[in-house]
Amino acid sequence: MSKVKVILDTIKKRLKHLGLKTSRKLPFINKIGHLLMMLSPTRYIKILDWYIIRKFIGTYIYAILLIISIAIVFDFNENLSKFTQYHAPWRAIIFDYYANFIPYYSNLFSPLFVFIAVIFFTSKLASNSEVIAMLAAGVSIKRLMRPYMISCILIAGLTFYLNSFVIPHGTVIRQNFESLYRNSKKNTSAENVQLQVAKNTIAYIQHYDDQYKRGYGFSLVKFKDKKIVSHMTAMEIQYDTVADTKYHWKVSNWKIRTLRGLKEHIQSGALKDTVLLMEPTDLVYSKGQQETFTSPELLDYISKQTSRGSGNVVQYEVEFHKRIAMSFSSFILTIIGLSLSSRKRKGGMGLYLGIGLGLSFSYIMLQTVSATFAIQADTPPMLAAWIPNIIFAVIAYFCYRHAPS
Repeated sequence: MSKVKVILDTIKKRLKHLGLKTSRKLPFINKIGHLLMMLSPTRYIKILDWYIIRKFIGTYIYAILLIISIAIVFDFNENLSKFTQYHAPWRAIIFDYYANFIPYYSNLFSPLFVFIAVIFFTSKLASNSEVIAMLAAGVSIKRLMRPYMISCILIAGLTFYLNSFVIPHGTVIRQNFESLYRNSKKNTSAENVQLQVAKNTIAYIQHYDDQYKRGYGFSLVKFKDKKIVSHMTAMEIQYDTVADTKYHWKVSNWKIRTLRGLKEHIQSGALKDTVLLMEPTDLVYSKGQQETFTSPELLDYISKQTSRGSGNVVQYEVEFHKRIAMSFSSFILTIIGLSLSSRKRKGGMGLYLGIGLGLSFSYIMLQTVSATFAIQADTPPMLAAWIPNIIFAVIAYFCYRHAPS
């Protein structure tokens, strides 16, 4: 607040030096000053808030470094023989595998790290009677929760950004590494693929090889009023990976039969460039493919597949909604952690850490199970993604009601 006053005083002195009266001639200066004071972070974030935010974020980062370091050691020890067997270079191991391993699993277990961080440092505050001192000074549990929620906003924003834009690209690199140096088989071909590429237009590929982006036994049928008006066949179809825009294909040894009433017009050739509203990702599905799409790409893919009448979009819809729901999990688990650990009890924080680990792993397990509900039991994808949050929000409400006041 004092910094804002200094800025306003400086502006007023400067205007006074120029011969302007700020009190009557320029009343908007006072309005600007009031607005700056309202928007100033110091109005809402006090010394106590900064203290708790530093504790929260610091413990959260420390928990990530500690647990992920242990996970890397175990993972490296388990995969060392495969790395040696397939002659994986150290540069690829470090920058292609572990550089993408760390953000993926850090984000996957972010609810666990948030819960551990809240339980750990809040229990320590309670054991040192700091929470009791805050409550005795008139700070309510609702007011005490403000710095926790500010920290959750930062963590939730980072989680959503990583999930939506950063991790999908890293997952592609990591999966390619695993297919090369860990013998992790990846589906690279498809048989008898049929899909709608435009209104009244059906494409069919007998065999497609994703490694070379090439298909064999291609046909394209166009309908009008439920009658065939054009039928194109080709021995091969090749996706143009160097084109400036998407959907460019090259067909080889092609023939087009155009039906005009009782007459038939036939065209043929050796090579032809064409535009078809389909991509290699539409033809081949591999396990976990939805994790390699950014959120805008997921929305585009879902919209495109839905317009084609494809039913293979449930896992993509669940993935999209799960990324949003997972960002809100930090708020729910923080309320539970604060409510449980803010009371001073004998025995230290061991009990709280045990409860925290149990609830965190239950949340992560419930996320996996709820995704299965959508795929196998026809549960709406949005509801399936939010089931863990709904259940734990109820738990958070009861914990908050019984928190010390």
